[in-house]
Amino acid sequence: MGVVKRLARSRPVQTMVGIGAAEFLRLVWLTSRRFLEPADIYEQMIPQLPVIIAMWHGQHFLIPFIRRNYPAKVLISRHRDGEMNAIAAEHLGVGTIRGSGDAGGRFDLKGGVGAFQAMLTTLEEGCSVALTADVPKVARVVGNGILKLAQLSGRPILPAAVTTSRRKVLKNWDRTTINLPFSRLAMVAGEVVTVPPDPDDATLERCRASLEASLNRATARAYELADR
Repeated sequence: MGVVKRLARSRPVQTMVGIGAAEFLRLVWLTSRRFLEPADIYEQMIPQLPVIIAMWHGQHFLIPFIRRNYPAKVLISRHRDGEMNAIAAEHLGVGTIRGSGDAGGRFDLKGGVGAFQAMLTTLEEGCSVALTADVPKVARVVGNGILKLAQLSGRPILPAAVTTSRRKVLKNWDRTTINLPFSRLAMVAGEVVTVPPDPDDATLERCRASLEASLNRATARAYELADR
């Protein structure tokens, strides 16, 4: 194993990077002019809490700031990069659940059934859960895992997108966006999607397509507001 990989797996290094990333994101949040759409989304969602917050891979770094005073946890992979993300999220006051999706469209495999059950329990306890709707290596295509979570928990899915006018977009599979300070920061909520308790295949596909379209619209609108 190379020196760089050994350092990346070192807990002190992961902690340092995670906390550094959290403080950088805090700087982005504090130095940016923020826009929220719809303006009353928090008031709208209070009767529906807890909710499942859906986001796209690579667009998730500022999600911890949208929760306000409402309790929430975020699903983060068990990969070493995920470890640093988890440290950053916890430093920003967001609880974490460890696990991830797979290319087959399910997120209850990597990390086992335990991560899926932890999300169900978290929702039952009145705490919202945030997770990416697409699965690794299949960007911008909603997987069935988040729909299964909504079906079994009975909780609505709230699509969310956050971006900034100043940003660096990486040329990787999920077009990871590094948000930069002193920006216009746009937060957009999409149309809520609910999944019935016993959907047939056609209904499940309609829910999947609806969530995918809602997330795409919210993301496009967030970029429009930020870049205006």
